Amino acid sequence: MQAEMQAELNKLVGALKEFYARETHLFERDLGERTLTHRLAVQVEKQFPGWEVDCDYNRLGERTLRLPKGTIVSTDDEIGKSIYPDIVVHQREIPNNLLAIEVRKASNHQPPEHDQHKLRALTDPHLWFAYRIGVLLALGKKNVTTSEIYVGGVHDRPLSGWLAGRLKDAGLA
Repeated sequence: MQAEMQAELNKLVGALKEFYARETHLFERDLGERTLTHRLAVQVEKQFPGWEVDCDYNRLGERTLRLPKGTIVSTDDEIGKSIYPDIVVHQREIPNNLLAIEVRKASNHQPPEHDQHKLRALTDPHLWFAYRIGVLLALGKKNVTTSEIYVGGVHDRPLSGWLAGRLKDAGLA
C-alpha cells in the first residue's frame, strides 16, 4: 500500500514540477490561492489519466460532502458543515476517492489548522467519503514550502517525510 501511495504522490510531484515551470506569472503578480489551485489542478489532471480532477467539489455521488456535526471542524447546522476540498482526484460516479489536496500560499498568515482538520476528516476511514490520501501544500514563489500527507484520518509523518525528500530531489523544496 505504501508503494502505491508513493506512486500516486510521484504523479503529484510531476504536476508540481510542471506547474512551477509554467506558472511563474501567477507568483510574480501575487495572484490568489484559487487561481493557483485551478492552474495546479490543470497539471494534476494531466498526471492522472482515467480520473476526474475537480476544484471545490463537494459531492459524493448524489450526496453533498459534509462533515458530521460535532467533528473537529465545527458546524452550527443539524446535518453538518459542507466542505469543499481545493482539488480532488476521484471517479465521480463510482464514487472512488483517491486524493484530496488543500492548497495554501506560503504567505498566508492564517494558521493551517483548518486545512489540517479538513484533511484528517476527508481521509478518515470511518466517514463515508474517505479519500485514500490527503495532501496539504503551501506554495511559495519558487517552491513548495510545506507538504503534509494524511492517511486514515491522521498525519502520516513517514509519508510526509518521503514526499518532502521527493520534492527536494525534484528541486521543488
